[in-house]
Amino acid sequence: MSRDKIEEMVERISWFSPVDYEIFLFLEDHDILISPKMLAENIEYDRQYVYKRLRVLTEAGLLESDDGIYELTDLGRDFLAGDVGEDDLPEP
Repeated sequence: MSRDKIEEMVERISWFSPVDYEIFLFLEDHDILISPKMLAENIEYDRQYVYKRLRVLTEAGLLESDDGIYELTDLGRDFLAGDVGEDDLPEP
């Protein structure tokens, strides 16, 4: 994901935190299952803060978790493609 695309996301979702964009940037570049600890290490944010934001993004349906391992949902992939706006997401 380019920085331009991140800037577009910033304008689209008012309740996003800056780390959320880094999470999506990482997950778009690495479509993998990942733990909060490994994600935090890769994007250089505090693990507890990353975990908190992963839960928020999961509540919004953009990510899903199985035993503490996170991945993008179809809605999350649609969001990355630019097909989902703020009105399409439940505000956590």
